[in-house]
Amino acid sequence: MSGVCGRAPSLERSDLERGLGQSPKSETAMIKSLQLARVTRAEVRLQQTVLVGMSGGVDSSVAAALLHEAGYRVVGITFNVWPEGDNQSAFREDACCALGAVEDARRVCDRLGVPHYVVNLRDVFQRRVIDNFVAEYRQGRTPNPCVRCNQFIKFDALLAKAEALNADCVATGHYARTTQLPNGRWALRKAADGRKDQSYVLFVMGQDRLARVRFPLGDLQKGDTRQVARDLGLHVADKPESQEICFVPTRNYRDYLREEAPESFSAGPLVNESGEVVGQHEGIAMYTVGQRKGIGLAAPQPLYVTQIDVKNNTIVVGGQEGLFRTDALVEACNWMAIEGLSEPKRVRAKARSHAEEAPAWIEPEGDRVRVIFDEPQRALTPGQAIVFYEDDLVVGGGILAASSARSSAASSALSIERGS
Repeated sequence: MSGVCGRAPSLERSDLERGLGQSPKSETAMIKSLQLARVTRAEVRLQQTVLVGMSGGVDSSVAAALLHEAGYRVVGITFNVWPEGDNQSAFREDACCALGAVEDARRVCDRLGVPHYVVNLRDVFQRRVIDNFVAEYRQGRTPNPCVRCNQFIKFDALLAKAEALNADCVATGHYARTTQLPNGRWALRKAADGRKDQSYVLFVMGQDRLARVRFPLGDLQKGDTRQVARDLGLHVADKPESQEICFVPTRNYRDYLREEAPESFSAGPLVNESGEVVGQHEGIAMYTVGQRKGIGLAAPQPLYVTQIDVKNNTIVVGGQEGLFRTDALVEACNWMAIEGLSEPKRVRAKARSHAEEAPAWIEPEGDRVRVIFDEPQRALTPGQAIVFYEDDLVVGGGILAASSARSSAASSALSIERGS
């Protein structure tokens, strides 16, 4: 856990309202955990105060505890992001930053003897995360709201609040690691616990953010994290992890979209890959590329959504073979290990949060990037993040814009041209 502190990026003044509600050690065998987390006294002398984003879960709670044990002045921050009047989301026990989560974070800070604040970010969360989620589905894309939340809430807003409170740096309970490369750039590395690694959803972090963030759990296993919480007597030690999309009250995002974007539920044609009408769909927001269930067609072989044509309000269905693509265009790229992409580069690409990494080439194409896989990949879905790795290092990433259907032979020929 290394880095230097600096000024936080600015947000609109309305994005950060004043903190509300301040709530006013356990001696434990944590030397091993502190070593794994790379928290050092030398760093404490340089950086005194750290703002810890606390969701009320075990991970952010232990992150705060480790930093506190190391000698940092810890300030816990929890964001109020649930829409006003939305009691269902506010009281969901499995949603991060709901009312129960705020109380859990407050109790942990009380146990540690550190201050805790709640900051109202309803407006910015609505604009940056919820509105984008709805807009993407209107366009037939499948967004990942966690990526947007990390970018605009958990880091941009946290860093801005750190500046307002004259704090030196920030920390969260994410499972990832930062490193400074010989070229001077900061980059993410995967967490030691491969099952919990969250580098995929953090690819949006810029250099200024990476230099000032601390990930105390990056070198820990999840089991170690829970054990530290038990040793410290934290009541969240065995708390279940948050599930589903936090702002969807019923846990069914289609119900939510039906209310927020009713125009996306206009019926239209279901067609096969030859363009023949084979049925009727219930609205483009009901579907995502790769979907099998809920199509409503009886067929000898399983049918999947292979394409969403928003312009013509049409859903294309076909066999599983129609889901495989060998290349895709990527937009909104953010680079970590390199300053930018000027020539083809060999990487391993991850196109979904739980997908396996696949060997590929990336090459610049205007203001976007084309990724060309060695082997066809299943359901490359517009709107999803795709992240590029070299070993455990995050090179960069972006958002899938579109995919095409090059043959495996063409893909192999491209690989040979590039010397793979």
